[in-house]
Parts: sequence; C-alpha cells; structure tokens
Amino acid sequence: MRPDEVVPLGRTDVSVTRLGLGLASIGGLFAPVSDEDAARTVDAAWDAGVRLFDTAPVYGYGLSERRAGAALAPRPRGAYALCTKVGRLIVPGGTDTQPIWADPPPGVGPRRDYSYRGVMRSVEDSLGRLGLDRIDVLHVHDPDEDFPVAVTDAYRALAELRARGTVGAVSIGVNHAPVAARYLREAAAPGPDCVMLAGRYNLLDHTGLDELLPLCAARGVAVLAAGVYQSGLLTDPRPDAPHGYTTIPAALAERVTAWRTLCDRHGVPPTAAALAFPFGHPAVAGVVVGARTPAEVADTATAFTHRIPEALWTTAKSTGLLPPHVPTPEG
Repeated sequence: MRPDEVVPLGRTDVSVTRLGLGLASIGGLFAPVSDEDAARTVDAAWDAGVRLFDTAPVYGYGLSERRAGAALAPRPRGAYALCTKVGRLIVPGGTDTQPIWADPPPGVGPRRDYSYRGVMRSVEDSLGRLGLDRIDVLHVHDPDEDFPVAVTDAYRALAELRARGTVGAVSIGVNHAPVAARYLREAAAPGPDCVMLAGRYNLLDHTGLDELLPLCAARGVAVLAAGVYQSGLLTDPRPDAPHGYTTIPAALAERVTAWRTLCDRHGVPPTAAALAFPFGHPAVAGVVVGARTPAEVADTATAFTHRIPEALWTTAKSTGLLPPHVPTPEG
C-alpha cells in the first residue's frame, strides 16, 4: 500500500489518499510551531503524495485552520480533500479552553456550541480562516459533549450543507467507539457518511471492532483511523515525551514494550505496524497521522510502505497482543 493511493470515501464523491496529515500539531499541540515550519510540514506531506488534510477550529484556536489554508492555497482545489470540524466556536473570551495548546492567539478561546445556528456560524468562520468556499469532510467534533443537540441540530445543519454542496461528506470525529455507533443509529437518515475514530482502533486499543466497525461496514460508512500511534506512545514511550499521558498505566506500558519487542524481532518499525493494522478492516479508508516537522512526515511516509510479514500478525494473536478474530492486513 502507498500513502498516495487514492480511494473513494465510502458512498460519497469525495476521494482521499490512504494516508492523511492531521494538523493539530501545526496548531501548537504541546509545543509551539512557527508559520514557516507549519508550511514546510504541509509541503512535505504534499511531496509524499498525501492529499488528505484534517484540521479543526479548536486546534490552536483557529491557528491550524489559518496555517492549513495558507499552505494549501497554491494547490489545485480539486487535488486534495480538506476536513474540519464543528462543535466549538472560536470567540473572544471563549472559556472552554484546553491547556494542550502552546501558543494560541491572545484574547480568544473555544465555546462549545452544537446548535444549528452555532454550526452554521462555525462553518462560515472556518471557510474564512481556510480561504475556501467548500469543505470536503465536515466532522461533528466530540458529539458526546452535548449528544442530544449534536445528533439533532448539528446533524441537521450538516445535512443541509451536504445537500447544498458546501460539504462533500458528513462525518463525526470521536474518541469513543460506542458514542459513534450510537450516533450512527440515532441520526436522521441517511446519516453520516464517515467516522473519524481516534485512538480506538490501533495496536493497543481494539474497541472500535466491538460494534462500530461492523456497523460502518454494513452501512457503507467510511472510517478514518486516527491516533494509530496512541498519542505517540508507540513512537516515543518515555514518560516525559509529549504524548498526552501524565502517567502511563503499567499494563499499557507493558503492551507497548511487547509490541516494540515483537516488531524488532521481525525487523519492522513499530510505526509501520501501527499504520498498516487498521487497513485489515474493510471499513477503513485511510489513516490520519499528525506531524509537526517535515522529518516526521518523511518518517511516516517511509513507514507506510514497509512490508509487514504475516508472521508478525500471527504471533501477535497467539501471544494475546491482538484478539484472535481481529482482521489483519494481507502481507
């Protein structure tokens, strides 16, 4: 599989590359990033064949969207797919702040709003920051924060935008697979076209397989797997690394060590196994990985093409690192 392989996003007319670039890092996730480094990171992804880019208003409180728009402005609009999110407006004095953003613009912050009017305003604001007139994939961000409104008002707004052509695909961006499955079941027909599932279908967490992925496969809903490095634990498991864990649970640390040992035994970078694993399930259209430097993009693109021997998956199942029934990629 190649990072530049283009596939349809489920039942929609949107096309995506198998590898997407998550743009939280260029919004200053955990550490500051300059405008120049952000642009170079997007350029490196483009040079690697990546044509799927995922941002959100809350990433750096508008900073990621502005930088994404500036970096993609010279590119042909039909040559890439741009995803962003709704659910949080960036407003003066917004109080739903998050400490993970290193250098957000002063005086503004997020305010949670899944209402119809709030979603429409959010899209208008995002289009302005991005410098675009349409969005390829629009996610309802963390709908569990106000589920009753997110599954009714927010979905109604997105469905209208999809009908107008302002949005190519309606999606939800979630960290919890049961929330996504509930959303798919409760949203008005025809429902979302896509689910971005973060951190719940990877080498360390397979809960997406319990209900959500089979449901997506049955309904023709595409899945974009994010968080495949489990917030960076598989790339840098040191306790002081910027992976979002203040304390790594002992059982999780043991599994990380076991995966790294198994990968080393088979001559496979852990990142390569992490990137390949989600594609064993037919509902998964692509994986989205963040990067803050061109070097990180290059490492991910190289790992993406690394062949994974079937013996690695067989051993992972026999040793309990993977459930026996989990689908794994072809070698």
